[in-house]
Order: sequence, then structure tokens, then C-alpha cells
Amino acid sequence: MFKIFSVFILSLLAQGVFAQVNKELPLVDLKIQGHSLKAELVKDSDTRSIGLMNRFSLKPDHGMLFIFKEASMIGMWMKNTYVPLSVAFVDEKGIVLNIENMKPQTLDTHSTIAPALYALEMKLGWFDTHGIKAGAKIEGLAKLGKATN
Repeated sequence: MFKIFSVFILSLLAQGVFAQVNKELPLVDLKIQGHSLKAELVKDSDTRSIGLMNRFSLKPDHGMLFIFKEASMIGMWMKNTYVPLSVAFVDEKGIVLNIENMKPQTLDTHSTIAPALYALEMKLGWFDTHGIKAGAKIEGLAKLGKATN
């Protein structure tokens, strides 16, 4: 019995189940074209480097908002990320620049088409389902400030 349990635990460790996850990040309420969502707020390099890694689900209408120190060309990838995601790259005024769909557990880089201050990750297809495209304005960003590092 102990041997079976040990193999199970080793298997979970190999899959990254016990790997670091961003816990208890503040939630912010945002709105896009009348659609409300909650996003975990990520404002520093340590939490940005983990993002949504090692998670297996997201609640409906929940995502993660990455805030950067200054607007720049941003690239996102899906290393150790199990939930298929869509990312909206957003400029300093809260305008969606472009939306990219990302496959789980890949190192493919998904980039903004112009300098962005924010990246909003939601479940794959969330933006399409809600009719949100480039040019949409995200409400609620102005009060959040910029990243700390």
C-alpha cells in the first residue's frame, strides 16, 4: 500500500500539482461592453512570473489581470498552464489592442501588436462569447495604478 501511495505522490509531483501557485491575490471588478468580470490582480514581477500556472480551472467570468510598470511590447506563454486561455492586450487608456488564443502547456509566444500596459487572461473563448474585439474599452483600470516592479 505504501509503495502505491509513494508512486502516486511522485506522479503528482512530476505533474507540478504541488508547484507554486499565486494564492490569495486581490480581486478587481472590471467591465467590458456591459459584461462584468472579476480578475486576480498581478502587479509585481514575482506574481507575474507565476500567473495562472499549475491551475486546472477558472471560475466563470474570472481571470487574471497583469499590470506592467510601463507600456511596452508584451509576450505571454503557457508554460505549466493547464487551462486554455485567451489574452487581451490593453493599452494605457484601457483599449483592447488585440486578443490572442493560447494553447495549454506550450512555449509559443503570444504578443501585443502595440505597447500595452495590461494583459487580461480569461478562459479560452470568453472574449468571443461576449462579442469583445480589439477597440473595446475596459472599465475599472484607471484606479489600479501601475506595477511596482
